[in-house]
Amino acid sequence: MYRFQVRANTQMGESIALVGNVPALGLWEPGQALRLRTDGERYPLWWGDADLEAVAGGSSTVCYKYVRLSPGGVVWEPLPGNRVMPLDPSLPTGTIAVEGGWWGVSQPEPVGYYLEPMPHPVLPLEPGGQRVVVLGSSVAWGCNAWLLRGWAWHLSQVLHDRFGHQVTNVSALGMNVSGAIARFAEVVVPLEPDVVIVSLSLGNEGLAYCPPHQRRAVQRRFESGLLQLVAMVETLGARPILGSVYPHGHYTSEHQWLLWDTHQRMQRWGIPLLDWLSVLDGGQGTWAPGLAADEAHPNSRGHRHMLEAIDLNLFAPQPAAAVPDEVVVLRDREGFQVVFHPQERSLRLVNDSPHAYTITPTWTELQESLQHKAALMPGIYRSGSTSLVVDDRGAISSSLAVPPRCEMHFQSLFALFAPSQGEVLFYDGNLGVVRQGDRTLHLLNETAHEYNVHPMWREVRGALRGAIAGVYDDPQNPEAPFQTLINGPDGLESRVRVAPHAILTLQYRCPLQDWHRIALLPLGDRCAARMLLYKLGYDGPAYPLDLTRSTLLSDVADMITHDFVGMWDPALLRYSPSDRRLYHTKWTGLSFGHELEDDEDPLHMPTMEPVWQRMAQRYRARAARFTYTLAHADEVLFIRTGGTNRGSVLDLMEKLHYKCHGKPFRLMLISPQDPAEFAGIAQVVHYNLEFNPDHMYADLGHWLHCTDIMGKMLQDLQISTRNLYWCPPQAAQPRS
Repeated sequence: MYRFQVRANTQMGESIALVGNVPALGLWEPGQALRLRTDGERYPLWWGDADLEAVAGGSSTVCYKYVRLSPGGVVWEPLPGNRVMPLDPSLPTGTIAVEGGWWGVSQPEPVGYYLEPMPHPVLPLEPGGQRVVVLGSSVAWGCNAWLLRGWAWHLSQVLHDRFGHQVTNVSALGMNVSGAIARFAEVVVPLEPDVVIVSLSLGNEGLAYCPPHQRRAVQRRFESGLLQLVAMVETLGARPILGSVYPHGHYTSEHQWLLWDTHQRMQRWGIPLLDWLSVLDGGQGTWAPGLAADEAHPNSRGHRHMLEAIDLNLFAPQPAAAVPDEVVVLRDREGFQVVFHPQERSLRLVNDSPHAYTITPTWTELQESLQHKAALMPGIYRSGSTSLVVDDRGAISSSLAVPPRCEMHFQSLFALFAPSQGEVLFYDGNLGVVRQGDRTLHLLNETAHEYNVHPMWREVRGALRGAIAGVYDDPQNPEAPFQTLINGPDGLESRVRVAPHAILTLQYRCPLQDWHRIALLPLGDRCAARMLLYKLGYDGPAYPLDLTRSTLLSDVADMITHDFVGMWDPALLRYSPSDRRLYHTKWTGLSFGHELEDDEDPLHMPTMEPVWQRMAQRYRARAARFTYTLAHADEVLFIRTGGTNRGSVLDLMEKLHYKCHGKPFRLMLISPQDPAEFAGIAQVVHYNLEFNPDHMYADLGHWLHCTDIMGKMLQDLQISTRNLYWCPPQAAQPRS
């Protein structure tokens, strides 16, 4: 029995029927057509059953079309040719659903399946044959091939006929690397295979639909998972064979680049590869014309292409090659040797000599031997706190000192990305953030430059929402600057630096409420404080007075009291063409020198509205951060440069007490004045210094000298990167 079904939108009084070249389908007469039915739950799906086995007249092919019946007549499907399906009287008894897709849309290959799932029989193992297991996803299972007879089904017939092999397909719909690893012991190990074909796709890892910044993480997790599966196969004593990646209907040119990048990397692993991408890719990472049944699956023709691309010689009977425990890459008479461990894909350096050795990229004998005898994964390898870098050729591209009388075992950090090892929170090809368990974070820098990881990096900040909120640091070196990661409810809240070609491993220390964090809030009078904090690496998102000139401390106190309302009000601003500055008419010591673009001249602009809108957006956000910081930091250090007087400071302190609502705070005053001016004012620390931003801009050496002084001042106040509070870049916006 065959159930024909098609999706068609109809009007009241219309119906869908089926005509074809056999009597059960009317012999092309619409009046004798097989009428289809629908219902309210499944519309626009129409279906009808026909018994074709006894009436096909020996024909192996049924040709047919759908027609639309209405009181006005018959409308045939507007297809250039007929729909076609094979007919095989020897098939097992059961109802076969023949999928027609949508009315008027031709399909290059028929799609059909048994309504009641019917497992493929496993052919017997013949003398001299081997057990082959296919571990894959829906494509390996045969989805959208006629009767699920995809490349794996056809391969099982060919391998049985040629070699006597027995092929068992344990693939499953939606299978990804995590699922394959989890099911391996249950579905693969009991079969005691000689060969295991691992055929998975980047599509099931979510590549087609994930945000662009997550694509490299998906790719890295997939590749690492495949290598873990390879190791699991080799542990069984079986030979692994990998199916390559293949297209997807929703891939773009960037996806295609990632596909081929993974494909080429798989080719360098030294594991037999079934090259399907070359025959299926249509040029943009999508399926070649006529080979796809839908966005995720090939049709029967596509499956045949996949079968034809397989080199059957890979399956000639052969014992599984024993994977050696180690391969000596290089050994000299002094007792120095380099050893590769194939199953771990790791490298061991043994120096039994009394001499120090230095491995360099120019050590030709070692590099050539590595490429010939080892199959090192590209990337970073670590031994304790020491690392080395392997390039795409499998050669060492970094220098490494090997002390006398020592042994160093280098493991590839690539394995960290495997699903069973950790969860990839972020990866962009340069920086990786991996969570291992609940309390360990790895930050992996694969570049030759130091990496700054900070809260303004939106994707990284968001990725760390997946980790437990709290404080993380390096237990071996907890006091190191920029090595404390503070993770809040919205993700990263501190700056962390990762050395070139290195991994930083941080352990959970305590919850946020157990950590006292101090915010730095500059209060003018110019941008000197902002410049110094920038060079120290202590700068976060800008605050209202960071990039302004505010010569009167009384203005600052009044602005803080009124939450900066009116600071960017166009009605209170006037433009001075002589110095290209905007001056405030209420707070007369306040002016703006960075709000006009280079090509903007207010004297010749039809309206200043673009400037006002830009200022409103910037300063509304900066004011919101100021308020947010006062509410959320555990303590605040206000920083003010430039001269003032005792009365203004006392007035400011009174207003700060009111705004901080009992929160501890201090005021750091930096001005070339007699300290006696401010003596005895509680919570005020005065430094008789001048930090002139003009001099710092003109002389980088002077800027760095001032930065060093500023760093020591903050250190004296016990403020460091370990207890620095960072305001989120997108703090809650005020209502007006």
